[in-house]
Amino acid sequence: MINFIRKHNIRIVAGVALLAALLFYSLHLRQKEHTTAFERAVLTLSAPVGGLVFRVNDFFAGIWNNYISLVDVRKENDQLREMVKQLNAQVIRDREAVLASERLQQLLNLRNALHVPTIAARVIGEDVTPWFRTVIIDRGSIDGVREGMPVVASGGVVGRVVRVASTSSRLLLITDNASAIAATVQRSRARGVVKGKSGQLCSLEFSQRGEDVKVGDVIVTSGIGGVFPSALPVGEVTMVKKGEYGIFQTVELRPFVSMSHLEEVLVLLQ
Repeated sequence: MINFIRKHNIRIVAGVALLAALLFYSLHLRQKEHTTAFERAVLTLSAPVGGLVFRVNDFFAGIWNNYISLVDVRKENDQLREMVKQLNAQVIRDREAVLASERLQQLLNLRNALHVPTIAARVIGEDVTPWFRTVIIDRGSIDGVREGMPVVASGGVVGRVVRVASTSSRLLLITDNASAIAATVQRSRARGVVKGKSGQLCSLEFSQRGEDVKVGDVIVTSGIGGVFPSALPVGEVTMVKKGEYGIFQTVELRPFVSMSHLEEVLVLLQ
């Protein structure tokens, strides 16, 4: 401490003198009507120091206020981001609810158009192997589902029930190679059997070369065989090829129902 005083004695003495002068000036300011030469000198010397002090104070006050403001802005931004996340999640949930409502309404319209008892089911699983095209629904024997029952969606034919448990069932899709459905060309009434192919396509087998089948024709169930009711939409013809030999023509069709996007179906309880 003594070393500090010795090192800065001139500055300390000057500061004490300036402080004493300011005190003396402030104590005698109200008692005099005119400023003395000494007071003017004190004002002249102290004004720059006071201005510097005020500027330094404003500088640090500005930094502090800006820091506090930045902290508040950061908190507000975090809160706004969280609100945006919650709103986006709510929008997604609302959108899903709207889409589900639309699909269920389409199923309801289909149910009203059919003249057989039906039960709605939700797809809860699928077979991802390349050899089979099956899905699992959340309805089983306790709901009245039996093997062989046809299954449809709002777009058209889906397949039929091949395995039944108490609370679930497995459906064989029309795109599976083992599937076969009696069908007819809606426009020309040419008949054939819709069978599954690789991918998401089907073929109309046993269609004779002389039958009138064109690209864009609609294929519907014929009702022959008693499994599917007649006039259910199956798919649209995408390719017709008449070979030079043989009595049949090659007909490919794309099902109206996207089997990879199935969510709800109707099981025909007949």
